[in-house]
Amino acid sequence: MKLDRKLFGSEDDMDNVKGDGRIETIIGKGTSIDGTVNIEGATRIDGNLTGKLTSNDVVTVGSSGVVKAEIRAKAIIVGGHVEGNLFATEKVELQAKSELLGDITSKSLLVEHGALFHGSSKMKDGVPNAQPTSTPKPSGPGSQEPPRPTH
Repeated sequence: MKLDRKLFGSEDDMDNVKGDGRIETIIGKGTSIDGTVNIEGATRIDGNLTGKLTSNDVVTVGSSGVVKAEIRAKAIIVGGHVEGNLFATEKVELQAKSELLGDITSKSLLVEHGALFHGSSKMKDGVPNAQPTSTPKPSGPGSQEPPRPTH
């Protein structure tokens, strides 16, 4: 499938297409989806998505895309607005005019100048289902916290 540049907002948006250039699923501008979405193949979101998105390939949120969801994918490219945590087995890329309100777990992270990122990042070795872990408390003699002074 050859991609038509008119399909995307600008040549910069066209550059988001990675790999062999095929996008199997497009959530177009003006489209709203609410719920859990599981997609095989590369996905582009130019509309609105609320809920949870899982893909085995690249997920691109275009400049007009608004996502309020957890996203799990091989790679995630954000060019629009995302509120939710991102889990990528390979990489997350925040483009210059993007905004992310959420945490990132990924093997690789690229944040372009001008991107807004409000959250934390955790570098994992390609673990797609990474869950937050608590830090183990020390045990044994001398490992307790010192008493706090009372006033």
